[in-house]
Amino acid sequence: MNWLDPEPFLRGVAWRGTSGRPLRADPAQLGRLPLDIVERAALPVGVRLEFTAEGASAVEIRYRAEVPEPSQPLAPLAHTFSVWTSERQVAETTVPPAGEALVRLQLRPGAGPFTVHPPQAVAPRILALRGIGGTLRPVPAGPRWLVHGDSITEGWWSTRPAHAWPAVAGRALGLDTVNLGYAGSARGELATAGQLASLPADALTLAFGTNCWSDVPSSAPLLYETTRAFLALVRRGHPRTPLLLLSPLLHPAAEHTPNALGATLSALRAAMEAAAQERVTDGDSHLYVLPGRNLLQPEDLADGLHPNDTGHEKIAAAVTKTLGPHLKKWAPRAYGTGGPRLT
Repeated sequence: MNWLDPEPFLRGVAWRGTSGRPLRADPAQLGRLPLDIVERAALPVGVRLEFTAEGASAVEIRYRAEVPEPSQPLAPLAHTFSVWTSERQVAETTVPPAGEALVRLQLRPGAGPFTVHPPQAVAPRILALRGIGGTLRPVPAGPRWLVHGDSITEGWWSTRPAHAWPAVAGRALGLDTVNLGYAGSARGELATAGQLASLPADALTLAFGTNCWSDVPSSAPLLYETTRAFLALVRRGHPRTPLLLLSPLLHPAAEHTPNALGATLSALRAAMEAAAQERVTDGDSHLYVLPGRNLLQPEDLADGLHPNDTGHEKIAAAVTKTLGPHLKKWAPRAYGTGGPRLT
């Protein structure tokens, strides 16, 4: 049972840092980004292992992680590894945080494919893996889907990484989801648009705007122009790639409450949708707009802002329904391991 290099098995990786650790922002361009994005980009949100298992009853994973001090906010979080098939979770193991450790996860009978979602809060780095009693092989990567947004995209208040809406929609569509959600940020930073333009992608989704109502406020006219500029920069790198803009989701406290610049979230949402729709009218036939206001109800929110697992499922279903038909028509590569064939 030789240890295997994890590199061929890793999915959801955007960039690599100088140490080889997955990074969710371009390490050569960090100085152009706000500090809050740089901090969130260091967490390997959405990074996972995908493999088939011929005869293996379990997978062992060696990893290195940060160990939070007891007084730190991350200390109480469960350090949980989970195994999924394309449709459901089949195993889960919670272990104490450790600087370097080994975890064993049972596999259900059959070859898979399987996906292992490691814990994200303590930024674990996968060092090696091996099958117990059989052979592990990497699953071919699906079409690459870049998903940019804020804490909701990052998966806040979903109970597990696999329950965040980008992960759920990615499974449904057979895509290699690259999660570029930045909690507390994603306010239409144009440096981020330039980085999205530089990354290979078969599909893109933009889901920012909610944080433009709060601590770093925007007016509706400003967000309209920001959205136009953001889309224009992304299109410099991806002129014909299917691109979905998901406008801000329900936030009851902000819908009709003016921010410091006098804009309600309803007005900001309308400005974003208008900017995107104008581009569609002008001929961008691969841009699609999904209004976010009515996708969730108050009971789908865990804290009045972030969705619970049911809310994440509803967002994923709407994104899948909206984006899926256009992927079948336009995406240039095929996913050959059980997902839909995109031709």
